[in-house]
Amino acid sequence: MAFYARYTRQLAGAWRRTYAVTAMIALYLNVFVLVAQLFMKVPALKALAPTQSEPPFKMTQLVVLAIFVVLGVFATLRFRNEQLRAL
Repeated sequence: MAFYARYTRQLAGAWRRTYAVTAMIALYLNVFVLVAQLFMKVPALKALAPTQSEPPFKMTQLVVLAIFVVLGVFATLRFRNEQLRAL
């Protein structure tokens, strides 16, 4: 969706918001996997949550989700009003 909004629709109209939302979702999923990998590979984090179902892991993922929701809302609102700059 982000690719289509950016390159086919040229971020016209509501496609700007679609681009911002889908780009934030893609970035969140990458960070989600990063956190999971960190809890699997870093010994100190693995000791806190060896099976990744313990509260430290869940709280970390919840905090990351909350941060991305807030940043996504701000990005969507701000990107909606800005003009597209030449890349």
